[in-house]
Amino acid sequence: MRRTWTIIGVKDVASSFKWYQTLLALPATAPAHDYWGQLMDEDGTVLLCLHEWGAHEHPSLTSPDTTTPGNGLLLFFRVDDYETSLANACKLVDRFEEEPSLNRNTETMEFSLRDPDGYYVTISALRP
Repeated sequence: MRRTWTIIGVKDVASSFKWYQTLLALPATAPAHDYWGQLMDEDGTVLLCLHEWGAHEHPSLTSPDTTTPGNGLLLFFRVDDYETSLANACKLVDRFEEEPSLNRNTETMEFSLRDPDGYYVTISALRP
């Protein structure tokens, strides 16, 4: 078995943690620390890790001032309850980066938005 943990730098772990829980319709929990949190699916699979900028001197997470958050990164989530994520997204942002539409490659509905730290996030229905 193999797993990857995608870790992104954020300004406020607790706030970003709540934002992603709302978007993905995850149960409300608190991050493990003020500098680190793991968003997990019901089966314990890690979906995304949030790391406070500058904590622990990781070279690629030193500061958003030395790099553009999200440059070269697309957070792409496949969800089984697309409509709930869409409704939640409407509460979280004023506008979408890409309006809900049919992706002709996957033949599923999807939309894209920016998270509070500027990361580009796409939500795609798991099934057509």
